[in-house]
Amino acid sequence: MAITVKFVGALRHSSGVGELVLDCKDCNSIGELVNELIKKLPELKRSLTDPQLEDPRPNALILVNGREISVLNGLETKLKDGDEISLIPVVHGG
Repeated sequence: MAITVKFVGALRHSSGVGELVLDCKDCNSIGELVNELIKKLPELKRSLTDPQLEDPRPNALILVNGREISVLNGLETKLKDGDEISLIPVVHGG
């Protein structure tokens, strides 16, 4: 199953690429895809996941074919061949 992952902003810098096409046979959900990305590009873990929660949602807006995963099924959102995933960093401040 071919999944295109687009990295935006700081995640583009962390990953070293703007776009990556994964042949991800074991990636049935967004959560599994994120785990696979971190295996392939370990430098993303620090930028992509919250160190206390071990969850990518606090640090990245995740879109599947242009739709945010919170309006789908969160990290359990199912993937299909040809899907396009966009990872956009969330800026925290205060």
